[in-house]
Amino acid sequence: MNLYAVIMAGGVGSRFWPHSRRAHPKQFLDVLGPSSLIQNTFARLQPLIEPERVFVVTHTDYVEKTREHLPAVPAENVLGEPVARNTAPCIALAAARIHALDPEAVLVVLPADHLIRNVAHFQEVLRAAVEEAAQGDVLVTIGIEPTHPETGYGYIQYDSTLRDGDDTLRAYAVQAFAEKPDLATAERFLDSGDFLWNSGMFIWRADAILRAIERHLPDVHAAFAAVEAAYAEDDAGDAAEAAVQRAYERAPKISIDYGVMEPAASEGAVRVVPGSFGWSDVGDWRAVYDLAEKDAAGNAAEGNVLLHNTSRSYARAHDGRLLALVGVHDIAVVDTGDAVLVCHLDATQQVKNIVDYLGSHGLDEHV
Repeated sequence: MNLYAVIMAGGVGSRFWPHSRRAHPKQFLDVLGPSSLIQNTFARLQPLIEPERVFVVTHTDYVEKTREHLPAVPAENVLGEPVARNTAPCIALAAARIHALDPEAVLVVLPADHLIRNVAHFQEVLRAAVEEAAQGDVLVTIGIEPTHPETGYGYIQYDSTLRDGDDTLRAYAVQAFAEKPDLATAERFLDSGDFLWNSGMFIWRADAILRAIERHLPDVHAAFAAVEAAYAEDDAGDAAEAAVQRAYERAPKISIDYGVMEPAASEGAVRVVPGSFGWSDVGDWRAVYDLAEKDAAGNAAEGNVLLHNTSRSYARAHDGRLLALVGVHDIAVVDTGDAVLVCHLDATQQVKNIVDYLGSHGLDEHV
């Protein structure tokens, strides 16, 4: 099978401010161990996909940093986006590039910044998804078995009638996608038994996703139609680079979920393989706290941290500097030397608002 991987690594991770910055975004951070998130994503693809068949799509500002973090990936396989346009143009670029190289390609598309604890089971789920996608014009995603009524994730409703306690890894028809719900709706989703968390991982033939983009996102298809032809004729030369630049000037900003997966699901063209392998999208500091080892008081700390009469909190010190927390509970404190974040653990999703404020007020040195 002609199997390729696409790692989407163009985001900034503004909810990880102040540790994540424009110059060093989330995917390059080692928030959960000695390796960066993008290095972990690449590592768990082995040995399923050879490094020569791994492609990364990132912002042009991060091309060299990506190559430094992933030296086993050929330099020409790191594709630069001149401007962020969300996931649909990102995927269109990768699919056009790889389809020009191999018309029979099957793509595994993964975000660069997720955590997966049970890599062996993840790979089993991935194999099942690849087998389904290789059959033809079907779009496959991986859904995560929910463990609690999470309001920070999107959901996938699927036809679970064929499951009936059967734990065999297989694909099921997707009935609908749901946006991030409120708590009452998330509880209803959990109780229903036919909803999964939307992982944002996709598996499909390159030609299948290109046809789906043409059908559901004609503006994106029109923008990238010349890119594949340029790659086929000029590989990674000046003509291809110019075609990519023109495509991003024309392409709308839209996600693959909203633009393709939702309408394709309504037509019966989407499948999901359920999995449970210790997944998290590590979306904010609360997620880091939840995943970290904790002391008897429920605290997680990194660096030179002193805690007194403190519980259920996360603290991250900078470069040996002493960080002391006294008489506080349920908070996150992150020190980076030039900035300090203090917020309630239930408010870490709002950190993005600080980044937006700094950018809109010309304080780019802190963004």
